[in-house]
Amino acid sequence: MFTAVRALLFLSACIAISILPPSVRGDDAWPAFRGPDGDGVVRSGAMLPLQWSPESNIDWRAELPGKGWSSPVCDEDRIYVTTAIPAESDEESDEATKEFTLSLLVIDAADGKLLNTISVMPQTKDRSPKIHSKNSHASPTPIIDGDRIFVHFGYQGTACVSKQGEIMWTNRDLYFSPQHGNGGSPILVDGLLIFTCDGDKEPKIVALHADTGELAWQTLRMIFSIRTFSFATPTLIEVDGQKQVVAPGSDCVFGLDPKTGETIWDVRYDGYSVIPKPIYHRGLVFVSTSYDSSKLLAIRPTGTGVVTDTHIQWRSNKSVSKTPSMVAADGLIYWVSDDGIAMCAEAETGEIVYRKRIGGNFSASLLLSGDRIYFTSEDGVTTVVRAGREFEVLATNPIEERTLASLGVFEDSVLLRTADALYRISQ
Repeated sequence: MFTAVRALLFLSACIAISILPPSVRGDDAWPAFRGPDGDGVVRSGAMLPLQWSPESNIDWRAELPGKGWSSPVCDEDRIYVTTAIPAESDEESDEATKEFTLSLLVIDAADGKLLNTISVMPQTKDRSPKIHSKNSHASPTPIIDGDRIFVHFGYQGTACVSKQGEIMWTNRDLYFSPQHGNGGSPILVDGLLIFTCDGDKEPKIVALHADTGELAWQTLRMIFSIRTFSFATPTLIEVDGQKQVVAPGSDCVFGLDPKTGETIWDVRYDGYSVIPKPIYHRGLVFVSTSYDSSKLLAIRPTGTGVVTDTHIQWRSNKSVSKTPSMVAADGLIYWVSDDGIAMCAEAETGEIVYRKRIGGNFSASLLLSGDRIYFTSEDGVTTVVRAGREFEVLATNPIEERTLASLGVFEDSVLLRTADALYRISQ
């Protein structure tokens, strides 16, 4: 999660494309950003709470050290988030001159107790550029894979930590000077950690060997962009039996072969500071072009080469989100603009089904569970809307704390991270 970008949409009901779960799937696990399938959809049959407040349906509230906007992930009875803990001597220092310990927090899902604070890597003054006011030094979300947890701090580096707290490897070789800090999360594909390094003079997509942290491949975005910074999390799909990694960035989105990094197709557009994670529905990839004039693109991922003129099925500029990622179900795409307009459209045509203001400002990605869509605002208010063609607000749930992180799920509970704490919420 992070600052600016248009969400995504997609459609068409007849190509062989599916969302691939990572190798870390489990019925009750929420192992990565946006869940097991990376699309914000709860498929475990969990009965998530409909209503809550600071006084009701709160299992626990756990204060967290440091600052971070990574979303909570969980497996078995443990919850994991990352954070940047400032050095004690730097508490009052300017943000750009502070030193931090970039850390992984381990929290007991039963009672919210902080079980472990694992120091992963230092962030020194010479590696602490200014960041956006809506960002943190620990915004990318971890990935759980069996006994391993992959933690990523964008331009600062990436590491693998065992569940016992041992640092298995660290890679800090991909440092670059970012515009607004880190943001996009990695994805795990067949033993490779794949993420974007969109900033500086050489924006690129890279893959690290998950076992060693060594560089497997890197693919430069060989196009000219005035503003190269973007913060999107890639998405894994399969088209006609071939896996593809869809990686949006400034002025372009690539479909890549995850084994080699070879570009299969790419689409060009005008846009930068791209954040929303692409989603797939009924054979279409949905990508947001973000700033300055954001558009939602529905792309058929079946071409080769530059397919801007041939494989964009439709475009929309209707209240497209710059930061929150979308969800999709039953031929409908749902998104929310950063200034609080909830949208629903036909996946195959882009025809708008409804456009309703729900109020507030939004950074967190949407969550879909059964027939409920959860919209969490930056003020900590989660509005629950019924999925379907008729706009119906089912509940409005205030927490009254700032939040930019996306919701996590543990069993029948919602995990909500605020600026200072983590909540477990049940009905």
